[in-house]
Amino acid sequence: PVLILLGLPPTIANGTNRIAIIIQSLFGTLGYKSKGISSFPFNIYLGISSSIGALIGAYIAIDFNEILFNKVLAIIMVFVGILILFRKKNIESNLTERLGGKHLFWTILGFFFIGIYGGFINAGIGIVIMLILNRYNNMTLVKTNATKVSIVLIYSLFALIIFANNDAINWEYGALLAFGTIFGAWFASRWSVKKGDRVIRLALLISVSLMSIKLWFN
Repeated sequence: PVLILLGLPPTIANGTNRIAIIIQSLFGTLGYKSKGISSFPFNIYLGISSSIGALIGAYIAIDFNEILFNKVLAIIMVFVGILILFRKKNIESNLTERLGGKHLFWTILGFFFIGIYGGFINAGIGIVIMLILNRYNNMTLVKTNATKVSIVLIYSLFALIIFANNDAINWEYGALLAFGTIFGAWFASRWSVKKGDRVIRLALLISVSLMSIKLWFN
C-alpha cells in the first residue's frame, strides 16, 4: 500500500513489493537454518504447491483493473486489521505434529490456494499461514515461523518472475524497500520488546486503517 501512496501504479507497486518480501524471507530462512530449525521436506512440498498457485495469482494481478485493485486491497487491509485485533494467541504445545498422510494432502491442497492469493496480493498472508501450520499441523510457534518464511520465499520468487517478465517492477524502489525492510525488522524487534503486544497492535491498527481509507478514495 505504501508504494501505491507514493505514486506507483498498483500493478507495479505489487510487483516491486515482492523484492522486499523475498529479502525479508531469505534473511528469515537463513536465520532459522543457522539455528538448526527446519521442517524439510514438508516446507518444500508446500513451497511447490503454493508456487503453482502463485503463478496463477501473479498472472491475475498483472491484468487486474488498477482502480478495482485499490478497492480490493483496501478491503483486505480492513480484514487484516480485524485479524490483528481479534486474533487469539497461537497454540504452543507438545502435541504430535501432523505432517503426513491426509494432513499432508489437505495442507498441500490448501497451500495451492494460499499461493494464488499470495501471487495476487500477499497482504496479511502470514497470519493465515501461521494459523494453519500452528492449529492444523500442530507445529510449534518457532517451527511455524521457520516454515512460513521458507514457503513465502519460494513462491515469491516465482511471482517475481511473472511481474518482471511483464515489466511490472520498479527496481530502484524495490532496492530501497528491501533495505528499509531489513532496517525496519531490526528496529521493530527492539521496539516491540520494549512496548509490548498491546502497543504494537494499536500501531498496526492505526496504520492499516489510514492506508485502507487512503486506498479506497485514491
